[in-house]
Amino acid sequence: MHDQPDQLEPETLVREISDLEGRIGELRQASGMPAADLRATLDAALAELELAVTALRTLGADQGGEQGGSNAAENERRVLRTVFQDAPVPLFLLDRSTSVRRANRQAAELLGTSSGYVSGKQFTAFCDLATRAAVRSQLAAVVRTGRRRRVPVRFLGRERPVDAVVTLARVWIRGEPDPMVVVAAGAARPPADAPGAGGAAPQTSTGAAAEGRGAPAKRDGGKRSAARRADAGEPRVPEPAAPPQARPQPQTHIDDEAVATIVHRMDVLATASELLLDEPVFNETVAVRRCARLLAAELADWAFIDLTGPNGGGPGPGGGVPGAAPVLSRQVVMGPDDERSVDAARTLQELHPAPGTLPYDVFATRQSALRPHVDGLDELGKAADGVPVCAKIGATSLLSVPVEDGDRCLGAITLASSGEYGPFDLMDLGVVQRLGRYLALVIRAARLYRRRAEVADSLQASLLPRALPAIPGATVAARYLTATHGADVGGDFYDVFRVGDGWGLVLGDVCGKGEDAAAVTATARHCMRIGARWKSRPGEILGIANEALLDEDRFVTAVMAGLEIVPERVTVSLGTAGHPPAIVVRADGVIRSASRGGVPLGLFEDFEAGADTIDLGVGDTLILHSDGVLEACDHARVQFGQNRLLEVLAGHAGGTPEQMLGAVEQALLDFCDGDLRDDVSMVALRVDAPTLD
Repeated sequence: MHDQPDQLEPETLVREISDLEGRIGELRQASGMPAADLRATLDAALAELELAVTALRTLGADQGGEQGGSNAAENERRVLRTVFQDAPVPLFLLDRSTSVRRANRQAAELLGTSSGYVSGKQFTAFCDLATRAAVRSQLAAVVRTGRRRRVPVRFLGRERPVDAVVTLARVWIRGEPDPMVVVAAGAARPPADAPGAGGAAPQTSTGAAAEGRGAPAKRDGGKRSAARRADAGEPRVPEPAAPPQARPQPQTHIDDEAVATIVHRMDVLATASELLLDEPVFNETVAVRRCARLLAAELADWAFIDLTGPNGGGPGPGGGVPGAAPVLSRQVVMGPDDERSVDAARTLQELHPAPGTLPYDVFATRQSALRPHVDGLDELGKAADGVPVCAKIGATSLLSVPVEDGDRCLGAITLASSGEYGPFDLMDLGVVQRLGRYLALVIRAARLYRRRAEVADSLQASLLPRALPAIPGATVAARYLTATHGADVGGDFYDVFRVGDGWGLVLGDVCGKGEDAAAVTATARHCMRIGARWKSRPGEILGIANEALLDEDRFVTAVMAGLEIVPERVTVSLGTAGHPPAIVVRADGVIRSASRGGVPLGLFEDFEAGADTIDLGVGDTLILHSDGVLEACDHARVQFGQNRLLEVLAGHAGGTPEQMLGAVEQALLDFCDGDLRDDVSMVALRVDAPTLD
């Protein structure tokens, strides 16, 4: 090694100025971060100013320096390697771009990894974000000025951050065109007023602790226990910067930690299974949010879940255009609950992954990615204000896995950590990969269920009239409520149509659900419409439908009302086939039920409907309803029943038919807490007062 003059050639000067601009930008970002060390940032800024002055003074100067022979250079390298590896302190050798050329055994053990893993990576990737920019600036100052510098650093160790003070020194090595930097790490000095000064210093707090949140219980058994101690107010065990072999631990303790780690990850998977499957009906939105919340609570500081729609587009009923480039949309962002993080999460919720970001690349390649130490802060893209997402959330370690169900990739799960409990490892990656598989299966089931429900809704709509016809002298209203659970088409139907010189109202219920029940529903409804062309009495029309349904495997209950309308009066002829009887609500609020009777359609050839006749005056209302109204249950399995129905109708007798049915609907939903076990259909007809027209 030898001294080197500090003059710069023009090309080198241009490169120095470009690097200087980049480092100044990093210092600006670092000064606005949580727990920023403003004194260290200021010192680094002054160092950058010195560099700028030196660069201006050396503009146009020639760079000198003698060149040694190849043998001398090789001997010097051999001696350097020997001294470097046997040094009793952690040493890093960095090139001019601050990439690690070599790290000795003590340095690798300080970080809890191997020398091979450290080599080739940026030295600052192993520093926390709060000090990273300052360290980068001080390294550049050492390269330019040759003056040694001491800098406080918080290394991102395997288990937890390690506080240290590093000494930076410039060296010239024969055969190397640029100067290099040797970094020697020593233990951080405890503050004079710290408890137990003279021993190991308590760790300084960054990230979650700096925001006053306390340390969350995350990652594995040992780390979870440490977090619980911190939450309970117990002092943390400090982490000195000395090599691990200086802190021997009993083998049993190491084994216990390994077992605790495995048990914790198994617990996370078991909890995930319960959360994702604890729904009577698969719900994609609920599953995604539960998954993100669990990951952010147990394995990471931040969890991002990004998905495509059913057809490769953004999530939603329409999905995307088949064959078009896939669109990855951010579904949920879960992070810490402090005010700053909540604001950041709200912003990042609208930042969809772009090509080139880690989540999008994992989705596109269907290959998981593990970044134990983040080097480039653009891995998650940039926020709307231009700040890299990793800098905004303090992420120093990332992992991302595809959400795939075996046939296609539906999106990606990405976790980010500040390094408070060490970087992510392969065990973390394995757990999240399995969880990604679970989530994909739930999402696939939810989307299949949703598509089936959409088909069922379309089929159900085809079995009901698009609009109710206008009946002179009367007002008609109808309501249809699908069951809360299940995606099969229901068996309820209603219709209003002409019958001779009058009108007919029919409401029926097919036994069962699904496509087969829908076919029977269509048969019953259309048979009654056709029968009304030949017959006029409800019992006869129901008889025609009964004959058509004898070959079906399902029976149908129904009630039909034939209406003979004259001014200020309607005569109702009722035909009943094993169905709940019609209800009449008089204008004065008095309620009566029609007679029961008849057997369901499609059971016996010698069918005979139950019959009744009712006269309606102005303001009287006729109500037809399915048994889903009466059989709706509360949480104690108590049925809504006939009496509650009559009470609701009586209480709203002064309202319009639409208002009366709306009151029944609301009462039902309140009674069963929105959990309808069967479809509900209702039709109401009221006799209107004559008009002057």
